[in-house]
Amino acid sequence: MDTDLLLTIGILLVVLTIPSLLSAWTEGRAPRVGSILLIAGGGLIVAALTHKPGGYTFADIPTAMMSVIGRYVN
Repeated sequence: MDTDLLLTIGILLVVLTIPSLLSAWTEGRAPRVGSILLIAGGGLIVAALTHKPGGYTFADIPTAMMSVIGRYVN
């Protein structure tokens, strides 16, 4: 699988985790869905970082995400 795609999906899952964790925290319930999303997103990010030769720098992340979005939108 493409490492740029893994990184993009992982970042999106981690971003979606934030509202879920905040909602569970304010309502006083266990953050089950948020923790599952966080683990899955973190795993995808780690897989992308380890499978790409040389890894990613912070400057590479927006380029990688825009190339994935452009590839699937276009």
